[in-house]
Amino acid sequence: MADTTTRPHCSVKPRTVRLLPSELPANRLELIRVLASKWVNGTVLHYFLTEGPEPQHQAVRDAFSEWKNLPIGLEFVEVTDRSESEVRVGFDQADGSWSYVGRDILGIGTTETTMNFGWDLTDDYGHTTALHEIGHTLGLPHEHQNPFAGIVWDEEKVYGYFGGAPNNWSRDQTFQNVLRKIDAGEVEGSNWDPNSVMEYWFPAGLIVQPAQYHGGLIPAGGLSATDKDWVKRFYPALPNVLPKLEPFQTRTLSLKPGEQADFRLEPSASRTYQIGTFGTADSVLVLFEDVNGELRYVAGDDDSGQQRNTSISAKLFQGRNYVVRVRIYWTGGSGQAAIMYW
Repeated sequence: MADTTTRPHCSVKPRTVRLLPSELPANRLELIRVLASKWVNGTVLHYFLTEGPEPQHQAVRDAFSEWKNLPIGLEFVEVTDRSESEVRVGFDQADGSWSYVGRDILGIGTTETTMNFGWDLTDDYGHTTALHEIGHTLGLPHEHQNPFAGIVWDEEKVYGYFGGAPNNWSRDQTFQNVLRKIDAGEVEGSNWDPNSVMEYWFPAGLIVQPAQYHGGLIPAGGLSATDKDWVKRFYPALPNVLPKLEPFQTRTLSLKPGEQADFRLEPSASRTYQIGTFGTADSVLVLFEDVNGELRYVAGDDDSGQQRNTSISAKLFQGRNYVVRVRIYWTGGSGQAAIMYW
């Protein structure tokens, strides 16, 4: 493999900071922050490819397929109308490679891209780049910023390296993408994976500790075993048939933090319905309509960190099929919650 340590690196976009009440218990704050960027499993992410060479387009399609085929519960569908997309992929060669993280893309206007590729994606490094940027869209941060990695940097050498060609980053950009450690409360688990697809390539001399990486860190490339295990644990493949949620019937949700319950709705009358959770848990609730076998987003609500429950009001139509998904952040004092629609 060619020396990839001299190649440019991904520059992730700044995260949207969720303001939370300071009086919340530490464990509740931690769970909300860990899960805030993640999608409800089963979400269909529609992606739009802006103008660019067809080989680059195909490389992005292949990377989406590789994530999907692990298999995971998220769906990825290419669309030809950017207004129908959540993910908008650019190929501006002067803008580097970058992506927003997770659900932050929902706050980006439809005229703007949410991911860009600034170099060729048809070689091994490019393939890993495509997987890496999609990883950000799934909610993954840079692996070397894991506070449990134990990395000690020669900071001035880091600033010097990334400040020069081909990255030409400012000191702030280098700090945000390399040196800044993610808050321990935002990280799942405590292990660092130096072969993660979310890890950078580093030349010799930048890492002081661990000592074995003083001569450089060059990941294997592609998805590591830990990457695959993580994404399949957080976005597991979903069953084809979901239990039916009947109107006015409460269903108990005995879920651990990060777990999810999924139900199908088959309304017997066309009218406005209320869908809501009950209890003290923090959760995100999302409603989809099944349109010719593809789930389309209808409405959603997130009550995390607030003294209320999730609630959706939407007109549902007789003869149409819907899916409602609820993911738990924090289980509350009772360890249980409930869902009903009426």
